[in-house]
Amino acid sequence: MADVRDLICYPIKGCAGTSMSEALLTPAGLAHDRSFMVISEDGVYRTQRRDPRLAVIRPRISTDGTRLTLDSTDTPGRYGTFRIDVTTSAPRRDVDLFGAAFKGIDQGDDAAAWLSDVLGTPSRLVRVPPEHDRVSDGHTPGPTGYADSSAVHLLSRASLTLLNRRMAEHGAPTLPMNRFRPNIVIDSHPGPGHDGDGGDWAAVPHAEDRARRITIGSAELGYTKLAVRCAVTLVDQELGARQGPEPLRTLAGYRRAPGGGVVFGTKFSVVRPGKLSVGDEVTVQEWGDAEA
Repeated sequence: MADVRDLICYPIKGCAGTSMSEALLTPAGLAHDRSFMVISEDGVYRTQRRDPRLAVIRPRISTDGTRLTLDSTDTPGRYGTFRIDVTTSAPRRDVDLFGAAFKGIDQGDDAAAWLSDVLGTPSRLVRVPPEHDRVSDGHTPGPTGYADSSAVHLLSRASLTLLNRRMAEHGAPTLPMNRFRPNIVIDSHPGPGHDGDGGDWAAVPHAEDRARRITIGSAELGYTKLAVRCAVTLVDQELGARQGPEPLRTLAGYRRAPGGGVVFGTKFSVVRPGKLSVGDEVTVQEWGDAEA
């Protein structure tokens, strides 16, 4: 008794997402999700944790992945619209992602200049090479591009509603879903029961934490881990700037993980690729125990 309410692809790691009514789920996540990454001149990945202005960059990728368009929401028109033909044949360069060595296909000097101008620091754009073989860890390992960890991040509206209610109790403003940058947003639809093991399970905040196998349309997802939250959640995704201690302050009061940090949302790997659409029913095939 749950369905998909939004599908969001983030073509460039750390940059804004694109909401879609339907998407192809590949072995590495939504098609083209985190298939590009902004790096420093020495190859280290850029993230909103250090470069919050990544959030104002709005990438759009063609369905076949051959054309990338970049815009900025910061002072509309200031940087103009930038378009490139994506290359997969340029020389590979070394890139550093969380201290691990990978390769990236450099997308050229023009893309580098545009990004450097918007971000205010020398930057380059790389693409995941076809031979990329990164595998995420967790309960159900699986391939992933340049995402922080697993291929898919799923979050329910019920979980966000609870968080916003708790923040309102001490006068903090509510936050939109984009603070948490999920790929799949789910919500409940009317039905009997609120026990988290059937019926209207998605009406229960954080019920997704206990889902171990999920089917959506023809696709299947396998649980990897809970999503440990970081300073990216402090960044206003419209302004590209940090906006205070929330939501981490409130989450620390009721969502602290056993191993440290706070958790919100759930990560999955792709067990069976397929096509996803807004409105698709989300069915939990296997439940487990909550880890937080």
